[in-house]
Amino acid sequence: MTDAASWTFVCHRDDIVPNTGVCAKVGDAQVAVFRVVAPDGTEDGPDNGIFAIDNFDVRSQANVLSRGLIGELSTETGPALVVASPVYKNHLCLKTGRCLEDEAWSVKAWAVACGDDGAIMVRAS
Repeated sequence: MTDAASWTFVCHRDDIVPNTGVCAKVGDAQVAVFRVVAPDGTEDGPDNGIFAIDNFDVRSQANVLSRGLIGELSTETGPALVVASPVYKNHLCLKTGRCLEDEAWSVKAWAVACGDDGAIMVRAS
């Protein structure tokens, strides 16, 4: 398998409304892909851009994370960009998939890339 074959096209960046997510099928998994835009409209920087985590919420046992609300929470290590599960409101870090309330509810973070043409690709593992 070549490296290019391990990446799955999801959609174009402009297909995702800023500060929301979409669900995509990558291999056998459902992946929640989020587009985060700063208040000034910029999409570059450590807390802006495209992020991907499992769509399956471990706590509620439902594929719902792509419908969660994006926000920022203060943690012991500084601010964390998170999505709040739409079911129980537990917060998952968009960069790592770690659940801030209980690490047992953490999910996988997926490698994601956005090409110059805006094509979003998620790496299958």
